[in-house]
Amino acid sequence: SWTVGIVNGLSGWTSSLDDSPADTITRRFRYDVALVSALKDLEEDILEGLRESGLEDSACTTGFSVMIKESCDGMGDVSEKHGGGPLVPEKAVRFSFTVMSISVLAEEKQEEVTVFTEPKPNSELSCKPLCLTFVDESDHETLTAVLGPIVAERSAMKESRLILSIGGMLRSFRFHFRGTGYDEKMVREMEGLEASGSTYICTLCDASRADASENMVLHSVTRSHGENLERYEIWRTNPFSESADELRDRVKGVSAKPFLETRSTMDALHCDIGNATEFYKIFQDEIGEVYKKVNPSREERRSWRAALDKELRRKMKLKPIMRMNGNYARKLMTLEAVEVVCDLVPSEERREALRELMRLYLQMKPVWRATCPAKECPDQLCRYSFNSQRFADVLSSTFKYRYNGKITNYLHKTLA
Repeated sequence: SWTVGIVNGLSGWTSSLDDSPADTITRRFRYDVALVSALKDLEEDILEGLRESGLEDSACTTGFSVMIKESCDGMGDVSEKHGGGPLVPEKAVRFSFTVMSISVLAEEKQEEVTVFTEPKPNSELSCKPLCLTFVDESDHETLTAVLGPIVAERSAMKESRLILSIGGMLRSFRFHFRGTGYDEKMVREMEGLEASGSTYICTLCDASRADASENMVLHSVTRSHGENLERYEIWRTNPFSESADELRDRVKGVSAKPFLETRSTMDALHCDIGNATEFYKIFQDEIGEVYKKVNPSREERRSWRAALDKELRRKMKLKPIMRMNGNYARKLMTLEAVEVVCDLVPSEERREALRELMRLYLQMKPVWRATCPAKECPDQLCRYSFNSQRFADVLSSTFKYRYNGKITNYLHKTLA
């Protein structure tokens, strides 16, 4: 039965919230109920997939696996226009999931057959909301209280099977959850890592900021939820009686208890934004020829920025903005924007370096932008490590003044 409807998201944990009236801040679907509802929506697709794969409908009653992508993000300011409601935080968090694919291992068969693949896994149309909450994503205690019941239901479902009638026959499904829809801030929050400004700059590997600026490319994904849990135990118990600094280095910045399992990925939007912010700063530095100078004054820096903004506005209709956003980032990271900047850069050699950086960047970008890189941009995928190596070489030679012992989080992820 899935007629449970919308439940109070706290599932009776009200005692743990102190700031707002507990019954007003969160609403959610029961996770199993939401999954059943999503599968029933796909009933015809599943049956059609079975037919197309030439599988006997009646032979496939067990062995279905469903891949679920989970996403969670803060939604910023959602204050009321003319508020008269209960006092709630003016920030919201939404937890949602997407059915990515359904496959079946038919009886007497060795190979799994995929019977459904979500054609647009990144569209908001395929993304089903599970829980909406008035809570600030930075408020760790309230966030964990609100998402706690979801985590509990999810871990109960990982081990069990769902029996559901599809096409008039009972079939058994098991679910695989992949928490890949999180930005870096949320991953750090869920996995017990220090905040983004930490010297441990990466949510995928153990590199420190200094390591990452020395060796820009050669890293591999090593962090995992399990390892974070083990490291938290070491942090909590300090079994080797180390000093705070030694202990922190041993656990590589895990200093809170990981709460929800996420899968390390690179979030494409923030990657765009983070890298565009960095390029915007490089452009200003190049206009002012910082590579020749030591410690330019604030006035000088301001004049370079004004010159850059003025040219971008005049030639590309790009209005200056307070905080980098996705649209600005997309327009700034183009060859025509580089040409606008080059008009302000005195040395031809430096102009060529800027053009090369942007050319390499535009070759790399489709790989983390595409839904399915192996299908959509196979050539760029093959050349990615070559391009990122070359990009790193240019940064560490021509732009050494910016990357001496420091590098931004997303530039590290993009290259490594």
